[in-house]
Amino acid sequence: MIVFINDRPIRLVGPKAAAQLTNSGSNSPTFTDYDEIVDARLESLKEDSLHGHLLVLNTTPATVSKVLNLLQKADASHLLSITLGCLDKAACEEAIKKPFKVIKAAGGIVYKGDKILLMFRRGVWDLPKGKLDAGESSKQGAAREVEEETGVRVAVSERICTTWHTYKLNGNRILKRTKWYRMSVLDDSHMTPQADEDIEKLAWLNPKETKLALTNSFSSIRFVIDEAGKGSNV
Repeated sequence: MIVFINDRPIRLVGPKAAAQLTNSGSNSPTFTDYDEIVDARLESLKEDSLHGHLLVLNTTPATVSKVLNLLQKADASHLLSITLGCLDKAACEEAIKKPFKVIKAAGGIVYKGDKILLMFRRGVWDLPKGKLDAGESSKQGAAREVEEETGVRVAVSERICTTWHTYKLNGNRILKRTKWYRMSVLDDSHMTPQADEDIEKLAWLNPKETKLALTNSFSSIRFVIDEAGKGSNV
């Protein structure tokens, strides 16, 4: 599970994945990839740990609550990412969801040859996505949202990944779960940005143009496009 809090990735991994971090012969990240390492059994997580890439070992639900509290109150301007090595991954996932209202959404990357469809909204480049309607499947919602926001009809294929990101709405803390799908264009002859969603423009961008656009985007969007490039079906 990966959660983007204030646009910073918080990754939760289970005991086996956490143990692999000590195996320098594996393809997984190792201790040397982290700027700060905290063992939650031996020391308390403090504000001065929130810098660079942080690894927290032996994470429990109480540790997760501490992390969320620190991210809400402390200065995390120098923090790039957190990896939580959980003793019980399912329990830690429940703990990270607990303070939030969960909203389900879906979206996609639309392909047209070697180009993908990006939209410019509220000053940044983004991918089409939105909340699911009642009784709607993620695939149905993803196709509907793309057509509503861009006017492009698509065919939906495999799932790329699932992201979670937080924001505030009317005083509520929201955790949005978004399932992302790979899509191919069926008809873009009516391509038009949805003005009432503050979408200013749409563009088919090649890989080089996409890379440049992503310098002005969200970490979660960069993550989705990176996962699509790996051919991930997680």
